[in-house]
Amino acid sequence: MSENQTEFIMTNKLYMLPCSMGDSDLNTIIPTNIQEKISEIKIYFVENIRTARRFLKQVDKSIVIDDIDFYELDKNTDQRIIESYVKIIRNNDTAIMSEAGCPGIADPGSKLVNLAHQYDDVQVVPCVGPSSILLSLIASGLNGQNFVFHGYLPVKNNERIKAIKDLNTNSRRLSQTQIFIETPYRNSKLIDDLIKYSDDNAKLCLAANITTDDEFIKTRSIKKWKNNKPELNKIPCVFLLLNK
Repeated sequence: MSENQTEFIMTNKLYMLPCSMGDSDLNTIIPTNIQEKISEIKIYFVENIRTARRFLKQVDKSIVIDDIDFYELDKNTDQRIIESYVKIIRNNDTAIMSEAGCPGIADPGSKLVNLAHQYDDVQVVPCVGPSSILLSLIASGLNGQNFVFHGYLPVKNNERIKAIKDLNTNSRRLSQTQIFIETPYRNSKLIDDLIKYSDDNAKLCLAANITTDDEFIKTRSIKKWKNNKPELNKIPCVFLLLNK
C-alpha cells in the first residue's frame, strides 16, 4: 500500500434495511437475502418500535422479539441520544429501519449514518428494497436525469402557494423534475393548490399506494387534471412536477 493510500479496517456493519410500504407480498419487494439479513440482526434503530416489531414478525414468524434490542430514532430524537448510539454501532452489527420503504431518504436515520461515517471501524451497508421516491420517478415518465426532492411543502397557505410557484419556475428554468410529499390527509388540498397555481402545460405525476394492490401512478398535464382529479385523501402519495 502506498503512502497516499488509506487502509480501512471495518469490523462492524450498519445495515440500511428496507421494509414494506403497505400491505404487500414481501417476496415481491424485498429480496430473499435481505429478508434473511433482517432475521439475523439483533439490534435495530427504528422510527416506531411497535410497527418495527410487527414487521419483523411478518418477515419471519420464528423471530423471538424479546431477543432483539430496539432503539428509537425518529425526527424528535435528541442529538445527544443519537450520539450515544455510536458506541453501539462500533461494537456490533446493527441496522436502521425506516417506518416505510428504504431508510436514509426523507428519514431521520441519516443522522446516525452521518455519525457512523466518522469512524473507520463501521461500514454502512445499503440494502435493496422499495423507495417510494425513486419508484415514483421511474414510473413518472418525467426527467430522470435532473431532479430534486423537497420533502414536505409548507403548511401555511401563503407559503405553500409561493412554494408551488417557485417549483414551477425552477422546473421550467432547469428542466428539472420537482419531487415532494404531503401528509396523506392533506393530499386533496395540495392537489387543488397544484392545479390552481401551476402552469396548464406543466406535467404532474401522482404516485399513490406504491407497491400495493391499489397502486395508482399517473402523469398528466395540469390542464387535464383539472377535470379528472383522483380521490387520494389519506393515501400515501408522492408528487412529481415537470414544467417545460
